[in-house]
Amino acid sequence: MSNTLPKRSGISGATDEAAKLQGVVPITYVQLLYEYLNNQGIDPQRLLGSALPQPEHGIGRFPVQQWQVYLQKAAAKLNDPMLGVHLGACIAPRHLGLLGYVLLACGNVGGALARLQQYHQLIYDVNPMRVQPQGDQLCLVWGQEAGRPGALVDETAIAGLVQFCRDIADQPSLPLISVSFINPAPNNIEAYRDWFQCPVYFDQAETQVILSTELLTVPLRSADPALTAILQQQADALLQSLPERSEADLLLQVRKHIVEQLQQGEPSAERVAEQLHITVRTLHRKLDGEGSNFRQLLQETRHHLAKQYLQDPRLQLAEIALLLGYSEQSALSRAFKTWQGQTLRQYRQGLI
Repeated sequence: MSNTLPKRSGISGATDEAAKLQGVVPITYVQLLYEYLNNQGIDPQRLLGSALPQPEHGIGRFPVQQWQVYLQKAAAKLNDPMLGVHLGACIAPRHLGLLGYVLLACGNVGGALARLQQYHQLIYDVNPMRVQPQGDQLCLVWGQEAGRPGALVDETAIAGLVQFCRDIADQPSLPLISVSFINPAPNNIEAYRDWFQCPVYFDQAETQVILSTELLTVPLRSADPALTAILQQQADALLQSLPERSEADLLLQVRKHIVEQLQQGEPSAERVAEQLHITVRTLHRKLDGEGSNFRQLLQETRHHLAKQYLQDPRLQLAEIALLLGYSEQSALSRAFKTWQGQTLRQYRQGLI
């Protein structure tokens, strides 16, 4: 078997872009590569020169430069210039860590993509993803602000995204309008068109996935047991952290609905009122009668849950922010400093 591959950027040899390349990918991607090589009868540790990396906390991060090298070595050994697509085709929600399961709770493809944009850095912190509506189309766009990772890295990420959407929507033939890559064209473009099931372009100014807005309303498949366990953990943490005092039934119901809504982002009084089958005006009036208000209950709930999650060393701070419905870790950091008088890291260090 030849170990020589076509001269495409990111497939063979170092490029000028490698020197300025920055960012990380999840360690679970690397673990997937080790599994893939093992299934091909290849010893990944011997080929890649190191043992399988294990995350110390949360999903774990791996330097994209090293990821690029690993993919190049694997593609050369397998003589597979489409390794990125073949690897991406194996990605499942578990390979996105906690975020993968949270996305499954979003209801439809549109909700999942919106949450993915908020927490894109958790799973692919290289070039940021931009979402650009264009009439009845939605464009997911990646530039080259942090450098050009090359064909193998880009194709793994894009194929993984498409495969993830196919998985959670339970649509093996998820309809796309087109896919574009910033990298040079391969010898066999038709193989890419067959896998993505749409026109695929190369040598473009930006990497893009374009889909119809009709796809955004497609419901997601039923959540798996791992997601159910995470949601149950959050509910249990809330109940355990509530103050030991008698509390009105209304306040308990509002807290529980807040916990449920945190998976979709920022909870709202309007949605809680709808779930309680009352008007939002009535909700505010009843809460006021109990000496409370929606904002206070939301902040107390987040505060209690934050302290619970900080006790779990497996969760990274960005993942805790995700579980608490914040769009950015910085927003949680500011809120926690106000609640606790300590930073997130100071509080966690005090638990050790």
